[in-house]
Amino acid sequence: MDQRTCIKFCVKNEIKCADAFRMLTVAYGEATLDRSNVYRCYKMFSEGREDVNDEERAGRPSTSTTDEKINEVEKIILANRRITVREVAEDLNISIGSCYSIFINDLGMRWVAAKFVPKLLNCDQKHHRMNIANEMLDSVRDDPNLLQRVITGDEAWVYGYDVETKAQSSQWKLPHEPRPKKARQVRSNMKVLLTVFFDCRGMGRTVNKEYCLQVMRNLREAIRQKRPDLWKNKNWLLHHDNAPAHTSLLVRDFLAKNNTLMMPQPQYSPDLAPCDFFLFPKLKRPMKKRRYATLDKIKTASKEELKKILKNDFLKCFEDWKNCWHKCIISHGDYFEGDKIETLDLLKMAFGNENVNKPTTFRWLSRFKNAMESVKDEKRVGRPIMHRNPEKVSQISNLIKENPRIGLRDIEEETGI
Repeated sequence: MDQRTCIKFCVKNEIKCADAFRMLTVAYGEATLDRSNVYRCYKMFSEGREDVNDEERAGRPSTSTTDEKINEVEKIILANRRITVREVAEDLNISIGSCYSIFINDLGMRWVAAKFVPKLLNCDQKHHRMNIANEMLDSVRDDPNLLQRVITGDEAWVYGYDVETKAQSSQWKLPHEPRPKKARQVRSNMKVLLTVFFDCRGMGRTVNKEYCLQVMRNLREAIRQKRPDLWKNKNWLLHHDNAPAHTSLLVRDFLAKNNTLMMPQPQYSPDLAPCDFFLFPKLKRPMKKRRYATLDKIKTASKEELKKILKNDFLKCFEDWKNCWHKCIISHGDYFEGDKIETLDLLKMAFGNENVNKPTTFRWLSRFKNAMESVKDEKRVGRPIMHRNPEKVSQISNLIKENPRIGLRDIEEETGI
């Protein structure tokens, strides 16, 4: 209605429709009416229409999507989260289409599967996670260089053969082609225990309590040789999880005798441990679906994959660690992986739901992730689209036929679009 009022103002002041559309775009941005609607309204007001409200439409009023029906649907869903659309429609005597529209459009709900988590946390454990997240964020605010002194590490099994993930086995298919099939497989029994420590600058060194104690001794020696600045100042912090070997009396005595500062880590919290949310997935993903005949080959392949991780990746990991603490607090201490609570929720908390536009938020987030520094709009230079032509389509089709598992980034590099 506001935009129609603006269009009416432009008509009264004899401003051209094209200029009116540009002015609306500047004023309303992403929420601007599309060009056809602007021209339609401009024509109506030019022909003498004065009312900016919608005209009454023929047909009977909708009785399914009233506020009362929406509230009833919401109560039913909150009482039973696994109820189907058909069951709700039958209970309220409305059509399945109207009921589905209330689910999706009015309540903003979607059907999702439950996510596996390490443990269903109780109230005390969630509160403990929140306390540690708040404590670490306060420490980083007081000392911006704190994370540069942290050395984190953990152990993980690397297998001679590991099954590829569901995402890795996905491939492109045409509408008439059958869905690809694969046999169910299991990991191999041959495996190697990998122990890794790293900081924001990269790798420091490539389970029972005695083994862990020897690892701590090797770690101290590695820090003395490879991080002499931290060793000299004796201000480095050790971070690892709460595995029994890490928290044994033998290890704790050794760390106390050597005045090693410990960074807190809540129990059952792989989503707050850099090794679990960054390093091990990045190491193991390329090694899945490959077969290694001997233990030495597993070790060699593991070291090669670790060397491929760039310094910038380690820096980003420690920045993401801070984001994980924020997400933990927003989630009230519960697991947050897969939840849509990131930048959009932070902005809504700060500015309110009405002042945050979702498409614009994600567009700017993508720009900043690609190293954009300016917060101003870039100057736009129009050019015709040259890549959507029969030759490019044929080229892409041939690439997919040759390798159905090719990624979009690979196609982009091959075709130059």
